[in-house]
Amino acid sequence: MGATIPRPHRCFSMRNPFARALVLTMAMLTIGGFFLRSDLDMQSALLKTAATAREALTLQKPMGHPESAGWGGVEGSSAEQNRISTAEDADVPTTLSNSSHLMTCDYDMERLRHWQETYHLEESFEYTKRYVQVARQDIQRKSVTKLDQNFLVDAVKIVDVNKQYQAEVCPEPLVVPVSKSPFPSTANASDFMFGVSTTYKRLTDLRTNPINEWTYWLTDGKGHSNGGKLVLLLLDASDAELDDTYNKLTNVGIDVDVYRSDPSLIMAVRYLALTPRLYDHPDRPNKKWLVICDDDTFFPSFHALADKLAEYDHEQPMYIGTFSEDVNNIQRHGSQAFGGAGVFLSVPLAKIITEKLESCKTDEKIAEANTGWGPQGDILLRKCIYENSEVKLTLLNDLWQLDLFGDPSGFYESGIKPLSLHHYRGGIWHVAFPWHYTKVAHVCGEDCTFQRFQTADDFIISNGFSVAYYPRGIDFDLGQFEATFHAAPQDRGWNLDFMLGPQRQSLHKTGRKISWDLQEALVNEDGSVSQVYVSRHDDWRWKNPDGTPMNVRDGIVELVWLPEAHD
Repeated sequence: MGATIPRPHRCFSMRNPFARALVLTMAMLTIGGFFLRSDLDMQSALLKTAATAREALTLQKPMGHPESAGWGGVEGSSAEQNRISTAEDADVPTTLSNSSHLMTCDYDMERLRHWQETYHLEESFEYTKRYVQVARQDIQRKSVTKLDQNFLVDAVKIVDVNKQYQAEVCPEPLVVPVSKSPFPSTANASDFMFGVSTTYKRLTDLRTNPINEWTYWLTDGKGHSNGGKLVLLLLDASDAELDDTYNKLTNVGIDVDVYRSDPSLIMAVRYLALTPRLYDHPDRPNKKWLVICDDDTFFPSFHALADKLAEYDHEQPMYIGTFSEDVNNIQRHGSQAFGGAGVFLSVPLAKIITEKLESCKTDEKIAEANTGWGPQGDILLRKCIYENSEVKLTLLNDLWQLDLFGDPSGFYESGIKPLSLHHYRGGIWHVAFPWHYTKVAHVCGEDCTFQRFQTADDFIISNGFSVAYYPRGIDFDLGQFEATFHAAPQDRGWNLDFMLGPQRQSLHKTGRKISWDLQEALVNEDGSVSQVYVSRHDDWRWKNPDGTPMNVRDGIVELVWLPEAHD
């Protein structure tokens, strides 16, 4: 398909579906006038013409139709029929919410060129911009909400970064209902103190620097602490590195104390020693929960986390966490809280650990904590608790260790509302951008992060993670995780069922799904949030069964989320 150069908006435009339908009706009337015969039933002709016009309006071909972008539904698919029935069963009518924000559908070529270079796209690519109007209501969060609107209202635009284009008039925004959940800026983390052990190198490496993520769940997003305390231990850091780290964190509003950790201690013992460091801290009397986590532990909904912890009795010794999703890891390492998901200790339990510390880190205990993968800090902590108290682990399965390998989209596209995320910095694990994913919460509340919105034309927005299109319709159970990921190193096929339940089959390489994955998001000055989703034509996942690509072009979908005026 050649590039379609956008033209100036006209009141009466052939790109407008109503205009096309009207022209079609007038043409039929004209033809009828010239060729009128006595046996012609004009009423039937008009009714047939009207039906054709309605069909032209109702069955608009989506962006993925093979005749436009080169990917999408196959001949004889049920996508159109599914689209109509979905609209009838929609959860929200198309009514615009009160918003004072201006919608602009221009072509900012500087931004488009920047994205093309940043994400290594070809110079000519698909570009779709869609506004989304938030409608905050007194409703419960739903895993998936059906809308009666189409995601696409016209053929896909193809832009060339070497050309210029005129602005177009924006279609009406998608209207999405969300619960009136709290905003990240109002979170109160004053009951919590967090302990993290890492290195200065990880803090200064662009690939592993956690400061943006920490800013989300330890500040109000405006340069002020939300009450949470961070105790940070840096392995064998110099005084200059300690000072630099402290300044970087306090400059963004994080309440932090930075210490040098003892390089003579092995990692497992440094991990265990975080507990007495937190317990002995002068701020501890004002805290209810002492939390041990990794530098890549992320809490996407702190209101929900605080509300959940408030259900437990912090005045009793309590040990709260979650297992690995991989049952093999539980068999290998034991039944304990896996630290990347976050380990929550009540102050009375931390007191016991602190008093028994020396007996918990003997050479014998260190050897017992080695399951063949080196001494494990999680095991050392569990043994210290179990051997010195009657406390057992309280499972909180909304915390996620994410011991998953491969494409993580099946997890993030599940409509889940996780209390923690982990292992998102790549290496042997997956790559994800939770700091960008959660920016949309600033406009619609914490509940809407990862919430799914299913449009009438078989798109699903997994808010903050992806926009996916299903050209053959959505005829599978959206309540199950899609098995895009797997366990390792021993994948028996059922390893993950223990925590995730049986997963539905992956749609990779089936021609039944194609997605644009979020790469960046921005909170704009007017309070709206822009999201940039990217798809590459050579993505190994989006192939037809014969191995041919579903799309011949790269693509960008830009969503702009509009807040309600009174929020």
